[in-house]
Amino acid sequence: MKKSVLITSTGASTRIEGARLSDEDIEKLMRGISIQKFTDRDKQEVKGYYELLENVFHSWKNIVFNENTIKHFHQELLKYVEKDSRHRGDYKKQENKVHMIDEAGQSIGILFNTTPAYLTPKEMQELIEWTQETLKEKKYHPLIIAANFLVEFLKIHPFQDGNGRLSRILTNLILLKEGYLYMPYISHEKLIEDNKPDYYVALRKSQKTINTKKEDITVWFEFFLTILLRQSQMAVELLSKENIEKLFTQKQLAVWNYLQKVKEAAPGIIAKETGIAQPTVRQALDKLMRLKKIERIGQGRSTSYRKI
Repeated sequence: MKKSVLITSTGASTRIEGARLSDEDIEKLMRGISIQKFTDRDKQEVKGYYELLENVFHSWKNIVFNENTIKHFHQELLKYVEKDSRHRGDYKKQENKVHMIDEAGQSIGILFNTTPAYLTPKEMQELIEWTQETLKEKKYHPLIIAANFLVEFLKIHPFQDGNGRLSRILTNLILLKEGYLYMPYISHEKLIEDNKPDYYVALRKSQKTINTKKEDITVWFEFFLTILLRQSQMAVELLSKENIEKLFTQKQLAVWNYLQKVKEAAPGIIAKETGIAQPTVRQALDKLMRLKKIERIGQGRSTSYRKI
């Protein structure tokens, strides 16, 4: 399931920025099958996005959201893109603009001007520190904080290239760390691609007001929250009884099916009754806990689990 989302998210996020590879092309590419009809740049960008997103999905618990991480992500995102070798992981040294890209990968207009290069380090430091502090304080809802970070990040446009793709990688990281654990199962990148005109309009209307006397990013908040609402609805549908087997391996599904038949059970009993090794049983139990399908009862040796 995660692999399917990796392909979908990679395809959508890179196509938003002008790449032309289909999801089928990306799957072939990641399997090592040569694709001659696309440019090396398209293939290089796709590979970098796929591998970085895969790392976020697997290791988000151990990744710290800070400036070093953002710069490292940028370096990883573009590590295969030969034309970007000189500025990977470094803030821009010259001015850049945000262009609206059509389906052919061509610019059809400038959305807005970005932060001057000489101000970029200062504005990024302030944005990251504000985001870290407000997430820690829990003064505002994490989705509001994430939405604000993204619209400011894209207004600054801190790197010479790759800002849009990086913003979507960071969306996955921030929301996973804030408890939105369905991110690897439903692609928010695909939802943005499907609503690309609205995405561009929301960014343009909001970002041209930033740092003015009439600053108003409401339209961006509405777009961002609408996308995440749809993503969460799709996640709920996926986690329904009829679809939950799509998320599990055969052994994990066996643990889940056993717990549906009994009032409660300890890991040792589950292992004995299903013929599955205890470490695998515990991995399945952890996954079911994260998906809020079961709950833990007791502690230590008396710990057991039951279906919610």
